Amino acid sequence: MSLPILPTISTSFIVISAILVAIGWRKIWKKDIESHKKVMLFAAFFALAFFIIYASRTIFIGNTAFGGPDSVKLYYTIFLIFHINLATIGGILGAIQIITAFRDKLKIHRRIGPIASIIWFFTAITGVAVYTLLYVLYPGGETTSLIKATLGL
Repeated sequence: MSLPILPTISTSFIVISAILVAIGWRKIWKKDIESHKKVMLFAAFFALAFFIIYASRTIFIGNTAFGGPDSVKLYYTIFLIFHINLATIGGILGAIQIITAFRDKLKIHRRIGPIASIIWFFTAITGVAVYTLLYVLYPGGETTSLIKATLGL
């Protein structure tokens, strides 16, 4: 089986990001603030790297349609919408966490942190599931770039 390189790399980055968030959570629980900051910045870096690869791939190469059976397609689509919503909320909360940390708004940072982390864990898990359904269990469907679709090429 040959897996597509960019989705494989980007999915790996989101998993690494979630693992780093878990490590960062443990660091702050142990009151190791400096290590927490470093680990969480690395987590943000990997999440951003994921997003850059994903957005670039979507614009220039395109999204891959679900290639599995029609009997699974509705469930996949509902699951994908759930994942996209989680990822959007997780990304926004992650950005808020970085901003509140750098601005020393630690009361807000501490309140949002556990929620943002849990949402990010579910984002990573559902992202791996989407990747598995799209590229591992079933062959990927047609891919059309956003540029081609927008320009009608």
